[in-house]
Amino acid sequence: MNEELKKVMETAEVWTREPFDAETRAQVKAMMEADDKTELIDAFYRTLEFGTGGLRGIMGPGTNRMNKYIVAQATQGYANYLLKVQREGGFQNVQNGRVAVAVGHDCRNNGRLFAETVANIFSANGIKVYLFESLRPTPEVSFAIRHLKCQGGVNVTASHNPKEYNGYKAYWEDGSQVLQPHDQGIIDEVNKVTMADVKWEANKDLIEIIGGEMDYDYMMAVKTVMIDQETILRQKDLNIVYTPMHGAGRQIVPMCLRSWGFQNIHVVPEQMVIDGNFPTVVSPNPENAEAMTMGMALGTKLGADLVIASDPDADRIAIVCRNDKGEWVIINGNQTNIMYHYYIINNMKRLGKLRPEHYLVKTIVTSELIRKIADAQGVTLTDEYTGFKWIANRIREWEGSRIYLGGGEESFGFLPYDKVRDKCSPSSICLICEITAYAKDNGMTLYDYLLKIYEDYGFQRETTINVVRPGKTGAEEIQAMMVNYRNNPLQEIAGEKVVKVKDFKTLKQCELKDGQWVESPIEMALGATSNVLQYFTEGGLKVSVRPSGTEPKIKFYFEIPVKSGKPFTGKDYERCTAEAEARVPAIKASLGI
Repeated sequence: MNEELKKVMETAEVWTREPFDAETRAQVKAMMEADDKTELIDAFYRTLEFGTGGLRGIMGPGTNRMNKYIVAQATQGYANYLLKVQREGGFQNVQNGRVAVAVGHDCRNNGRLFAETVANIFSANGIKVYLFESLRPTPEVSFAIRHLKCQGGVNVTASHNPKEYNGYKAYWEDGSQVLQPHDQGIIDEVNKVTMADVKWEANKDLIEIIGGEMDYDYMMAVKTVMIDQETILRQKDLNIVYTPMHGAGRQIVPMCLRSWGFQNIHVVPEQMVIDGNFPTVVSPNPENAEAMTMGMALGTKLGADLVIASDPDADRIAIVCRNDKGEWVIINGNQTNIMYHYYIINNMKRLGKLRPEHYLVKTIVTSELIRKIADAQGVTLTDEYTGFKWIANRIREWEGSRIYLGGGEESFGFLPYDKVRDKCSPSSICLICEITAYAKDNGMTLYDYLLKIYEDYGFQRETTINVVRPGKTGAEEIQAMMVNYRNNPLQEIAGEKVVKVKDFKTLKQCELKDGQWVESPIEMALGATSNVLQYFTEGGLKVSVRPSGTEPKIKFYFEIPVKSGKPFTGKDYERCTAEAEARVPAIKASLGI
């Protein structure tokens, strides 16, 4: 027996005794007795890391799995940190001398069990808990933290991951996911906790169930996003098909749409059923075209103007509209963000609402076309790291001096107001319906509206390549890939010379000027670093490389311009798209993927 397996067996053996329940003990014994120890090793070779966003992993017994024991240890550590900050006077709005948190969950298997575990342990530590009565969107949990003046919160969700996963998102008092220094402070406390340290005995007097009233307040907050009510009133019969993909948007999204004035809303009945097994899709990820199949089928039957989906925890969105041939086209995450930014700027301006203090946000891997739009209109746009906690940080830093208009990332997320501090599909869905209504009011489809933006600012195609490498060996392979890119810098990509390289891990960029490489610093919020590399070529190609922080994969983001030598028109879309896609194999070959 090698040393790694010996250590795994010793760790696993602890899980065959109390306080672990009988089912857990039996499952661990079965793994230990199996001839093939692969499952055992993967379940116990490490402790599931509590990272800067919390936990996410495959459900099951083991230290490297999502289960009530790992959730309990994480919550105990988080509770310890909250109480420590309170003792040090780090909170401004503690009510009645007691720290408070909001706790929610989505539709995933074990979601309610884990949420109640979280609530029980917080209450056992003397912390007030507002526990949602049933599944709710991630953005509503963020809203509740701010609305109830809590000091933190937890949402039990694995977002758009496959059904085997669950997760644990930790939030701070502003309703955003935790940032430094508190993220590391929580991690340190979590790492100190042993199973013997967990306080399991709930104080039911400290747990308050919330639901309908919070839904109403949240719905009214979403309504503040509306820009042009008159257009919506004229296009109130816009034909909308919506699916929650078995998840948390099933009630609140149709409610919000109706509150905006839309009256012709249809839902996909099979996907309105709450089910953590997601039986109607291969994976509940709006980035996957397959997940939209049932919605498009209903949209065809009903002659819908657009089909919209939210993912299981209702923070991400997917949008499908008709092209000039009447065929369904999935709008990718970059195109979605391009339309949001373009519409917000132009229609705020048209209605006389745009002010110099307004600003917008995108992430570093989101389309550079957005910057062209913002710069042309004289609107401030900032670049932040991937993840809405960084957009939330920008809102927090500029609160009181600047006015947030919206921000998003390419992975199908947008936040059009500051009453929530995470991506928000209910408000984003309502806003894309307003954009579609505006387009229709002006004789266009949503697809036509997108083409108009390309006509105004030029065409480029954004493509994301995900290289999945699961398990321990996969994590090591991903790490080796990033080391290789740094040790062997790319000189060219797809036949184009690299003229700029940004390394967000070292916060340094090198740019080719007059034949010489010139190094300069990169300034990012809080001086934080991120394991991201970006390459820019002389032909305008942009390639970003980023290991996922929540899934076993490394992501490659390509922004591919097409230079036809003449202004882009709507008729050029398919040709330009094909030209850009034809360059992808050469780009991949340059990257060795």
